[in-house]
Amino acid sequence: MATTIINPAPATNTSNDSWIGFLMGVIVLVVLAALFFVYAVPFIKGLSSKGIQVNLPKTVNVSVQQSK
Repeated sequence: MATTIINPAPATNTSNDSWIGFLMGVIVLVVLAALFFVYAVPFIKGLSSKGIQVNLPKTVNVSVQQSK
């Protein structure tokens, strides 16, 4: 018995929806870049700094003198 090989022609995309995937990829890249700048950059900068030092006085004079 002979073997018959049938190779159908590949389906072609005739619609113009191929730009949707590109647009979704660009949107994902923009979101990832925004998240990087919002969260990763300050975290990386915070690793190199020694922190913020705030000196407060031991007592604070809160008496208010009102003029008549």
